[in-house]
Amino acid sequence: MKNEAQDVSGPIKVMLVEDHQTMLWGLQTLVDAERPRMTVVGTARTCAEALAGAAQLAPDVILLDLDLGGVSTVEFLPELLANGVSRALVLTAAHDPDLLDLAVRRGARGILHKEVTAEQVIKAIAKIHRGELWFDADTMDRVFGQMLGWRRALRADPPEEKHAALTARERAIVSAAVEHSGCANHEVAQRLFISEHTLRNHLSSIYRKLDVPNRLGMYVYAIRHGLVQPQPGQSGPRHERLNGH
Repeated sequence: MKNEAQDVSGPIKVMLVEDHQTMLWGLQTLVDAERPRMTVVGTARTCAEALAGAAQLAPDVILLDLDLGGVSTVEFLPELLANGVSRALVLTAAHDPDLLDLAVRRGARGILHKEVTAEQVIKAIAKIHRGELWFDADTMDRVFGQMLGWRRALRADPPEEKHAALTARERAIVSAAVEHSGCANHEVAQRLFISEHTLRNHLSSIYRKLDVPNRLGMYVYAIRHGLVQPQPGQSGPRHERLNGH
């Protein structure tokens, strides 16, 4: 793993995870050409290198291929993002919707196909860093459709019953998570004056009670069912098409 760490207060810190040397070199050249706006702080060509790099460097954005020499990075995405700081942007040649949807459910904030332009790669990195999402319309439709698949269960288990199961503290956490939807867990925890570990425990309880898979699912549920209201001027998680920029 190559370490090129920069001042954490400076550029967007990007880690590249790609097993093809030519592609890796091209991506590194592309990102570093954007200095001082963003810079490559490390590269990895194997899963082990990627996990070590994410833990050691805490990059802002991890740009990764889904296939490292036949090993799927989808399987270790949650562990890769365990530092609570990094956000994952997938760059892949794969078009299998099931695989791409799984990557999103495991924590990817965006998906780029390898035929996109260099400008789109840079734009996606910047938006992911700001807490936004980067998916094409088809992916968004599929993923949100899956996340809202609990509608049938809601008929047997009305939202009011689920809301009543939340403690006052859990309601406050839902409200804070929605208000600061672009923030990482550790940032939300700081605003609530609790540890990230405590926040994660509360979130796990909330996910279970509301029957949602993650923070994005919780956001959709909370807004859809009026559990909280977005703050004025807040549009929530955003996405853009990969084409037509």
